[in-house]
Amino acid sequence: MAKIKCPKCGHVWEENAVDLKQFQDAVNQAVTERSKMIEKNTELLMQQKFERRVTELHEEIAKLSTELMNKEKDHRLAVQQATQKRDEEILKLNNDLKLKSQEAALNIKTIKEQYQNELKGKDAEIAFFKDFKARMSTKLVGETLEQHCMNEFNKLRTSAFPHAYFEKDNDVSKTSGSKGDFIFRDSVDGQEYISIMFEMKNESDTTATKHKNEDFFKELDKDRKEKHCEYAVLVSMLEPDSELYNAGITDVSYRYPKMYVIRPQCFIAMITLLANAAKNSLEYQRQLVEIKNQNIDIANFEDRLLDFQEKFSSNYQRAGEKFAKAIEEIDKTIDHLQKVKEGLISSERNLRLANDKAQDITIRKLTHNNPTMKQKFAELDKK
Repeated sequence: MAKIKCPKCGHVWEENAVDLKQFQDAVNQAVTERSKMIEKNTELLMQQKFERRVTELHEEIAKLSTELMNKEKDHRLAVQQATQKRDEEILKLNNDLKLKSQEAALNIKTIKEQYQNELKGKDAEIAFFKDFKARMSTKLVGETLEQHCMNEFNKLRTSAFPHAYFEKDNDVSKTSGSKGDFIFRDSVDGQEYISIMFEMKNESDTTATKHKNEDFFKELDKDRKEKHCEYAVLVSMLEPDSELYNAGITDVSYRYPKMYVIRPQCFIAMITLLANAAKNSLEYQRQLVEIKNQNIDIANFEDRLLDFQEKFSSNYQRAGEKFAKAIEEIDKTIDHLQKVKEGLISSERNLRLANDKAQDITIRKLTHNNPTMKQKFAELDKK
């Protein structure tokens, strides 16, 4: 009978039905106890592991809490610092704004006072001109405006325009019969760079027929062209209620080229503005004049060359005709001389024959059959 030995306790069983059953029961019991022990140990290990994990989690929570508290502290400090800096900046900006506001208020007050003073001056000037116009005739008003512009220019003539020409336009146009009021010209190193035709227009408030500024544009443009001026300026006190012309300087080049309408107070400013703009382009004008002169020289050279070619061609043609005629005359002369030559040769031959005949003549031959001549020769011989 076989035996079975337990590897755990060393108990030996004989292989029979009873012992086998006991062995199986013992094995089952051992397995059950082992399972319970393993299960108990596993629970214990799990409990220990859980407890360790809980401990670790508590430690992590404590660490994170500490870090969070530190970060909140740093954050509160940063917020406090930022708030303090912001408050300082806001305070500084408020102070700057307050200072700027005070400066702006002061500037506004100064500008307002200056504007009010200028406005009072303009009002006084307008009142003066209105009163002035009311007490003068239309012609006298115009002449006084011209004198006003002349006086204003003469104040600055020596300092601003020492070489400028500004005089009355007394040259009446032969074609239109009109003339402007003043002509302004200025030059640098002998080269004219600016020229302005001025027309001054004013009329009394009591004048029956009221004129408009545009009534004088066409005539002013014609005067500008005839006097070879670059710009045309109408100094006008007409249409005193016009917002367009009361702006001071009005560009009307959309009607006529390089034409402006100004109020008297802008007279010097207009001259200065145009003169400065022209001076800036003076170098370009010089280059343009040089190119123009070069073109003129080339044109003059071409004209002289064409004139020479035409005259040479004409002279050559006439000389050719005379030469051909002279050749023809020479040919005729040669023919004539040839005929004369032939005639002379023929004459020489005849003379030679005559000479031969003359040499052959004797007294005997001359007196042959001529008794009278024989007698005469006989008498001569006797003498």
